[in-house]
Amino acid sequence: MKNILVIGSGRSAVTLIKYLLENSVKNDWKVTVADFSLDSALDAVDNNVNGRAILFNVEDELQRSKEIKGSDIVISMLPASLHVTVAKDCIKFKKNLVTASYVSNEIAALNDEAKNAGVLLLNEIGLDPGIDHMSAMKVIDDIKDEGGEITSFKSYCGGLVHPDYDDNPWNYKFTWNPRNVVLAGQGTAQYIESNSYKYITYTKLFERTDIVSVLDAGEFEGYANRDSLSYRKSYGLHNISTLFRGTLRRRGYSEAWNIFVQLGVTDDSYKVENSNTLTYRDFINMFLPCDSSISVEEKLCIEFNLSVNSTIYKKLEWLGIFSEKKVIIKNGSPAQILQSILEDKWSLAANDKDMIVMQHQFEYIYKNTKKKLNSSLIVFGDTPRFTSMAKTVGLPVAIATKLILEGKINEKGVKIPTSKEIYLPVLKELSENGINFVEELV
Repeated sequence: MKNILVIGSGRSAVTLIKYLLENSVKNDWKVTVADFSLDSALDAVDNNVNGRAILFNVEDELQRSKEIKGSDIVISMLPASLHVTVAKDCIKFKKNLVTASYVSNEIAALNDEAKNAGVLLLNEIGLDPGIDHMSAMKVIDDIKDEGGEITSFKSYCGGLVHPDYDDNPWNYKFTWNPRNVVLAGQGTAQYIESNSYKYITYTKLFERTDIVSVLDAGEFEGYANRDSLSYRKSYGLHNISTLFRGTLRRRGYSEAWNIFVQLGVTDDSYKVENSNTLTYRDFINMFLPCDSSISVEEKLCIEFNLSVNSTIYKKLEWLGIFSEKKVIIKNGSPAQILQSILEDKWSLAANDKDMIVMQHQFEYIYKNTKKKLNSSLIVFGDTPRFTSMAKTVGLPVAIATKLILEGKINEKGVKIPTSKEIYLPVLKELSENGINFVEELV
């Protein structure tokens, strides 16, 4: 019997754990789900005979060592900053590790140690990063294998609300970590366009968007991700003239969100003292000019040249930011307070479903002819728990874990899924689970 240790049983892990448990009998697996919340681990195991739920503290060296040493493979669904602690023990005890997170500098530094120990540290095998890598590399390799030359690659992905449950003026609900949504884009976005390096500061990011049409899902707007340039090396596109990666939202989102950016309420660098004594209205007023002769609403409209009848103003008003409702966060940063306000309105309701939308846009030269190809994906969630986000993050992790245990993935060191050995079998099984890309020449 093979022992699989899954550390973390949060929202992104539920489909992963379900897959492992459902396949545990035929594959002779024992699945241990370890979480800081025993109730969460028990809920994930759901009384499966091949499941085991334990209360787990990743900072407890003795417990961590015991559980990792007793496993055949480890899956870490912890926050990214904690992966390195697990990875070091995996190298020490010669256990393979699978995560859905970006390769951090600390993880990358373990490459030689992992190779020497004969261990695979497979990262970025979720959705984005993950499915984006694998689906993009399949098209890239296919074009190159046919003798084509890729001149432009643009890739977009978004986690959004299912169209049937899109019932608010923002056309958006939280389907992922709300904190990451509030902090999205901070820093400077960098990409390459027509052989020119382009940089967009955070304060300009939501003013520069592309319009992207995806199959029958309609039109979206895409804003730039922080780092597109590193993907030239990851994808073997060293001489490409255009490379851009972006995040998708419904049209109109970015213009309204930019008001919060310009106000400064997405800042997470300081605390607002005694913030729990404020109303939502007070909170917004803190970032506007000091003029008691006019209302908060009027000040906001003057500051951003808005009309109370404008679409942007109505979006903001709908969130309740001008209400007398009390802030519940004590000594919170502006970003934390804003997140709390948004969670009132943007959380998935009991019967809501979500949607993942992804599109890769390729331009290439084949036999002296310029061609364009779009590769698009739409995935719908099943329930508020078994979301499309949980599905598209968890299934690639689970499938890769199975392939490693079966000896079908044998790479060593710190890797991401850009090799055919990894992406071909994973994409094949994802397709069997209804995660299929549609390719169109445009």
